[in-house]
Amino acid sequence: MPDDSKYKILFKINSPADIRKLALADLKTLCTEIREYMVDVISQIGGHFGGGLGTVELTVALHKVFNTPNDLLVWDTGHQAYPHKILTGRRDQLKTIRRLNGISGFLKRTESEYDAFGAGHASTSISAALGMAVARDIKNEDKKVIAVIGDGAMTGGMAYEAMNNSGLIKSNLIVVLNDNNMSIAPNVWQISNYFSEMISHPEFNRFKGAIWDLTGKLDNFGDRIRRVTAKIESGIKSIITPGMLFEALGFRYFGPVNGHSLEQLIKIFEQIKDLKGPILVHATSEKGKGYKPAEEHFQRLHAATPFDKVTGEALKKSGGSPAYTTIFGKALVEIAKENSNVIGITAAMPDGTGLDILQSELHDRYFDVGIAEEHAVTFAAGLATQGIIPVVAIYSTFLQRAFDQIIHDVALQKLHVVFVLDRAGLVGADGPTHHGSFDLTYLRLIPNMVVMSPKDEAELRDMLFTAINYSDGPVAIRYPRGSALGVPLNNGFTQLSIGKAEKISSGQDVAILAVGNMVEYAKKSNEKLSAEGIRCEIINMRFVKPLDTEMLDNISSRFEKIVTLEESSIIGGMGAGILEYFSEKNYKNDVLRIGLPDKFVDHGTQEELHKILEIDPDGIKEKVKKFLKKNLNQGVVA
Repeated sequence: MPDDSKYKILFKINSPADIRKLALADLKTLCTEIREYMVDVISQIGGHFGGGLGTVELTVALHKVFNTPNDLLVWDTGHQAYPHKILTGRRDQLKTIRRLNGISGFLKRTESEYDAFGAGHASTSISAALGMAVARDIKNEDKKVIAVIGDGAMTGGMAYEAMNNSGLIKSNLIVVLNDNNMSIAPNVWQISNYFSEMISHPEFNRFKGAIWDLTGKLDNFGDRIRRVTAKIESGIKSIITPGMLFEALGFRYFGPVNGHSLEQLIKIFEQIKDLKGPILVHATSEKGKGYKPAEEHFQRLHAATPFDKVTGEALKKSGGSPAYTTIFGKALVEIAKENSNVIGITAAMPDGTGLDILQSELHDRYFDVGIAEEHAVTFAAGLATQGIIPVVAIYSTFLQRAFDQIIHDVALQKLHVVFVLDRAGLVGADGPTHHGSFDLTYLRLIPNMVVMSPKDEAELRDMLFTAINYSDGPVAIRYPRGSALGVPLNNGFTQLSIGKAEKISSGQDVAILAVGNMVEYAKKSNEKLSAEGIRCEIINMRFVKPLDTEMLDNISSRFEKIVTLEESSIIGGMGAGILEYFSEKNYKNDVLRIGLPDKFVDHGTQEELHKILEIDPDGIKEKVKKFLKKNLNQGVVA
């Protein structure tokens, strides 16, 4: 871990109040030390990296000018908020970020009074901040509300819904657009900065307000002056600023301002903080700023595993199987090369979903819609009406955002859209905002939907092939984060029978019906139970919808006690579906459901969380043994 003695200022900062005492020169030194500290720590433990390096000056300026935590600072997601955590009393805890019992990688209200709103999904900050601003107005309180949103999050429609509403409500609200992707020529920079400083200056705004009030008393002549004045100001802005869209939504636009210039940031925040109505400050920044490997490879170091501090290269792990993500990406390309109607859609996550492989090999069949999951799904629905087969690859937790579109735009019309849900189940260090805990529940209830989950990478390939060749409605495939099992992969693909399970092993004492990655855990727990004389029959369910009712009838007739096993919420998941079927058939079997509990699970490694929740092989073994010793009418164990 870093040598604390080399930091002259950083370790004297215990809260934003300490920042407000510093002169500009010391603030610049502080920014340098924050970056160095982030590189020192994150290179050893991993974490979201590039975004935070790009917001160091912005974060320091915000805490310098605004009186946090009384003034409310709302960050979008949390990727860019590591400097904020460092400056708000969590500097020493950065070494624990995203680790079991450590601080969260995202914003979390229970973690700090400086985290005004918790978020791990994008495009939420303006909506939340507007709610806080209106609450302030209702309660007649004296506080500023500032939302910080990245340019990537501005691709999400929710941000514009919030801005439109802000323009109508007209509460005092400041939105800072941290734009780390727009290239602006130097001459435009100079004119924009000069113009923004002029129109943001308190004297100019007092003068403008006085003119506006005076002309309001001059009847028709005053109205003409107002119209001419407004046209002049509007015309200038349309020429020298890119802010007309924001002005149309009811925001006064200032910028672009250099997001790495403390002088400019502090000056503009001081000048606009007391202006009335919705304000947007456009700050341009560089992702990975100040650390050359991150500047050159900002996408790779967005979320980094431990890496070499000098080169930025990830520390290599010996051996290991390829990730499920890679298996999916390569399989999709194989299929797409044989079927010209197959295309891939991502919501700003090509690397994370494996669609970067399609992007590289079949670029014209690859579509990135930005952080706009709702649009991605309805866009896919439109494609499907014309005979295209869209494969929509979105993390399980992010597909939740498009629940209505899945129902209304896809399933209701029985359109052939393939949903591929990476990061299903517990994802580990990213915690509750990113766990894919609810997909089996929210997908299983949708009519016309087929839901499947592979036990290994070979089955994933066959499920993808099956889903693409199934034309009777939407199909969802969910699989976990991380490395696959390393099983051999066959050449080509096998078409699976929809709704048919697979027997893994025979037994007489108890049947364990598992799905997805829990099949491997069921096999391992079976080895442990067999050593104690308990004989389990293991079934790979494969399909959560439709269920293999023929197999369920058979199991019900042969086993008094049945265990269901899934890495998904115990409420509404596969086990619940099996109980519903048993109830309809009036079967009286004792059923133990093992899955994720009815609560939000914190962050930690997947292995740590599985052990804590007792859904690892040892935990499953103990639960099954306990279940066999009891006469239960209906057991529920999470």
